[in-house]
Amino acid sequence: MSGEKFKVAIVDDDASLCHAMDRLLRAAGFQSFTHASAEAFLEDLEREQPDCILLDIQLGGMSGFELQTLLTASGSTTPVIFITAHDDPETREQARQTNCVAYLRKTDPGEAVLKAIRKAVHFDKAKA
Repeated sequence: MSGEKFKVAIVDDDASLCHAMDRLLRAAGFQSFTHASAEAFLEDLEREQPDCILLDIQLGGMSGFELQTLLTASGSTTPVIFITAHDDPETREQARQTNCVAYLRKTDPGEAVLKAIRKAVHFDKAKA
C-alpha cells in the first residue's frame, strides 16, 4: 500500500460490530470511521471521502441498499462491501445486482473482511 492508509467507512447500527471492525481494520493498517446509520454517513461525507464502504444492509432508517443506490446515482464510484446478519438468497441476489465488491455475513472471519477490503481498494485504485 506504499505507506498510504486507505480509509474505510463502516456503516452499521450494531455498536459492538462497529467497534470490532474498527479494531480489526486499524490493526491491519487501515484508517476507519464508524457510522451508526446511513444518514450519519451522508452527513460525514463532506469531511471524509472513504476509499471503501463496509455497509450493513439492514439499518434503521435508510437501508444499506438505499444508501448504495443514492451514492451510485450521485456519481460515486467508491467500492461497497455489503455485510449482513440476515443472509438469504433474495438478499444475496439483490446485493449481486448492485455490483458490490463483496457480500459478507457478519459471522464471516475477519480475514474474509480484510481480503474483500484489500480487493476493493486495489480495484478502486486500478480504475483511477
